[in-house]
Amino acid sequence: MAKEYKLFISHSWDHDDVLQDLKNLIDSRGYFPATYTQIEKDCPIDSDKAWVIKANITKRLQESDVVLAIAGVYASYSEWMQWEMDKAKDLGLKVIGVIPRGQEHISHEVFNRSAVDVRWNADSIVDAIRNYSR
Repeated sequence: MAKEYKLFISHSWDHDDVLQDLKNLIDSRGYFPATYTQIEKDCPIDSDKAWVIKANITKRLQESDVVLAIAGVYASYSEWMQWEMDKAKDLGLKVIGVIPRGQEHISHEVFNRSAVDVRWNADSIVDAIRNYSR
């Protein structure tokens, strides 16, 4: 039986469509079972307290095998994405930068924290997940 990978995708809620596209791309590989642990826009944490949000994110990161960080330029302006990637590294998780389809420029914040950066290609993403998961 194939391992089921638990993936935390660090993303910007302002670009939720990119998150959904990435999940669909990964899910299109029927031989690659994956579940997702990130907090999503349609199911937010019901708190305006940063420590509550961070505690919830930390728990989800601890349950994950690897972090995928969507490396659009907007990630350079997202304090939450930067915090998630730093926390992931503190927890011993590898960060995989995923360059959105058609992007020429990527976030330096993601690039500086990632173990590897891959293009928007299902096989490249799946290979990186297999190689960098714990």
